[in-house]
Amino acid sequence: MPSQGVPRGVTVRAIAARSGVSIATVSRVLNDRSNVAPQTRELVRRAVEELSDQARARAVRDGAARVPRGAVYLRCPYLLTDYFGVIVSSIAETLDLYGRTLILNAGEAAQRETVLPTLPARPGVGGAIVILPPEPSEELLALRDRGFPFVVVDPRVRPPRDIAAVSAAHFAGARSMTAHLVGLGHRRIGVIAGPHNWMAGQARMAGHASALADAGVLPSAELTRSAHPTTQDGLKAADDLLDLPEPPTALIAFNDKAAVGALTAAARRGLRVPEDLSVAGFDDIDLAQATTPLLTTVRQPLAEMGRMAVSLLIRLMDRHKVDALHVELATELVVRGSTGPARGAS
Repeated sequence: MPSQGVPRGVTVRAIAARSGVSIATVSRVLNDRSNVAPQTRELVRRAVEELSDQARARAVRDGAARVPRGAVYLRCPYLLTDYFGVIVSSIAETLDLYGRTLILNAGEAAQRETVLPTLPARPGVGGAIVILPPEPSEELLALRDRGFPFVVVDPRVRPPRDIAAVSAAHFAGARSMTAHLVGLGHRRIGVIAGPHNWMAGQARMAGHASALADAGVLPSAELTRSAHPTTQDGLKAADDLLDLPEPPTALIAFNDKAAVGALTAAARRGLRVPEDLSVAGFDDIDLAQATTPLLTTVRQPLAEMGRMAVSLLIRLMDRHKVDALHVELATELVVRGSTGPARGAS
């Protein structure tokens, strides 16, 4: 039995005490010397096995102890810039105030990981916050059925009533933006929407249609493009809309980055903003205050969404009753220089 087979934490002295032989005899056995009786060698072997099992058990316990009980697992499988970065930072700061440890799972590569089913079995993890989860609803329901406390921030699809969720007032935000443009005389308004199957995008389209209806205008599929929330996709969608035989007099992008793409499309055509074309965004990330002109947008309470998610989760983890499981936080229209009266409007 060579000595390299003995795990860390098992000493020669402990082996000698357990087997009832001298330290010198243990040393001869561990170094595989031949001058040891077979029965003595067996005693030492058993002692080593028993002490090794105990050492491994301690290592497992110590490893679990490094993740404090009640830690919060935060899943945000996206790049932590702008929108997501603000929410994650707010969650981290709020959890620190509660004295809770944060375990972060982030980055686009994390979308390929199977995470939710494993959470209840993770040592020391007491709850989770998942941001815009790409997982199907069935995985969220399965996690709920196992009694594991978690909160969804900005869900892609409408969650069941008994799953805690925090989002912004997307319908009201989009409605206020379109009403603002309608008040400026715009009737032909192009929309650069997000993915059509996301709950936020559907609510924003409904809010847009509601404001148009108040002005007696029907929404038009011709004036709507679906795009990912990137500057490049916003540019392409704006190009398509501005190339129409009768182009819109205003563009609403359901994301500030897409709105920046729309500003670029206008500039390439020599269109003045807002004199020739009004452009508006959604979110009010820092980029909205770095454009020329400054971007009119709808402000989402991103930091407050993170704080509210933590507040809900802590109550769930402490087994307190939570009545308002779906929390919708108010948005705010922020009017800046990128929107103005429609051409020819009196």
